[in-house]
Amino acid sequence: MSNTPVADLPLAPQVRALLVGLREDPDRPGLLKTPERVEASLRWMTRGYAQTVEEAVGDALFEEAHESMILVRDIEFYSLCEHHLLPFFGVAHVAYIPDGRILGLSKLPRIVDVFARRLQVQERLTDQVAQAVMDVVTPKGVGVVLEASHLCMMMRGVEKQRSRTVTSALRGIFTSDPKTRAEFLRLAHGTRAEAE
Repeated sequence: MSNTPVADLPLAPQVRALLVGLREDPDRPGLLKTPERVEASLRWMTRGYAQTVEEAVGDALFEEAHESMILVRDIEFYSLCEHHLLPFFGVAHVAYIPDGRILGLSKLPRIVDVFARRLQVQERLTDQVAQAVMDVVTPKGVGVVLEASHLCMMMRGVEKQRSRTVTSALRGIFTSDPKTRAEFLRLAHGTRAEAE
């Protein structure tokens, strides 16, 4: 086995072999630089492996006596399905109820990106975001809902272009208090439902 770290292995030769396997000519003009472009693209789309939640949050934790729910809605995210390497994308709604500390608002989307920019399944992504916010902020509770379209369902397989997958993860008071859970779900989905 090679001592070369997996992250340092070049992908372009594998992409070239893939093109040949698909009965394409990697030497034709339109494909000459495709292996390098695909490698750069894949490295960009999976850059979450090189990021940590701690780096994403930095020093943006603040002592604050605020006790009501904080929700950032419609956080756009893009990820790759680990089963087919096809994109899935959508929005995340992330809420928490502070317990003496709040997080800089831009840090919630950054936490989403740390985990979305990896090979993923939506269910795990939802849980990872919820647990990361719980671990970093130590709030009274966390609620996360992800709504996504999966190209592995839209352009192959069942080919259902309008299907969306919704997943949720709840922690702390969001699981134990039905009113808190209901408020979160109403806020996460309310405006969109009223607009339709």
